[in-house]
Amino acid sequence: MKGLAMGSLTGQVAFITGVARGQGRSHAVRLAEAGADIIGIDSLQDEPTVHYKLATDTDLEETRALVEKAGRRAVLLRADVRDLAGIGAAVERGVAELGRLDVVVANAGIFSMSPLLELEPQMWHAMLAVNLTGAWHTLKAAVPHVRSGGRGGSVILISSGAALMPPRGIGHYNAAKAGVIALAKTLAQELGPERIRVNAIAPGNVDTPMIDNDVTRRLFLPHLENPTRADAEREDSAYVQVNTLPVPWVDPIDVSSVVEFLASDASRYLTGVVIPVDAGYLLKKN
Repeated sequence: MKGLAMGSLTGQVAFITGVARGQGRSHAVRLAEAGADIIGIDSLQDEPTVHYKLATDTDLEETRALVEKAGRRAVLLRADVRDLAGIGAAVERGVAELGRLDVVVANAGIFSMSPLLELEPQMWHAMLAVNLTGAWHTLKAAVPHVRSGGRGGSVILISSGAALMPPRGIGHYNAAKAGVIALAKTLAQELGPERIRVNAIAPGNVDTPMIDNDVTRRLFLPHLENPTRADAEREDSAYVQVNTLPVPWVDPIDVSSVVEFLASDASRYLTGVVIPVDAGYLLKKN
């Protein structure tokens, strides 16, 4: 998918959480290609309540190299969205070095699975702490810098199609991502008079390590002992069948293209909306 007009974000600075890999890296590179310098954070440590490895220092450095290859500056730091003071310090450092902040992308998130009544309390608390409180921390730490510029700006929160049509087995994830949409709609009303737009994106399955792993594949393909990526891509697989378009998932760049759109003046009168990027997941019924 092609981006907007070249340089649509020239001179701007974007802050992105969960920047080291997956969607966060894709957003950083896409916005850098559009002309923005990037401030980013990632926890760079595994989370014991999830079933896949999280990003590493090496991943963060790869993101930095990609942003710089696009000709933009990158201030990428280790910080956990559960730590409000840590996020605040990272944003302060980035703004001090890059001079301003125009775009905020609350992207960081985790994923785990369990029926609600069998859910371990630590799984619930971790999910809400990262996916919902972490989003609020991001807003609280970063948005004041956008406001202080007096130029307006764009705030983008990454929710999920699961917030709008909740599947079974991930109720804590569904609840956290639904809360993210409530944050976006509330903040859009509060910041509208300052020409700061706040929107959410609701992706379906996205081809990242969160989805492409043995445990998640077994959730979708329980009839197979050791389902593979090739099994997931089969036309008759549950990955494909949950979507209207005959694909198992969207690519990170498909979400990043909408991030770029929402960050740019091309969406200057959009605020308080939720944009699905889901291959038609929301057109299907559970």
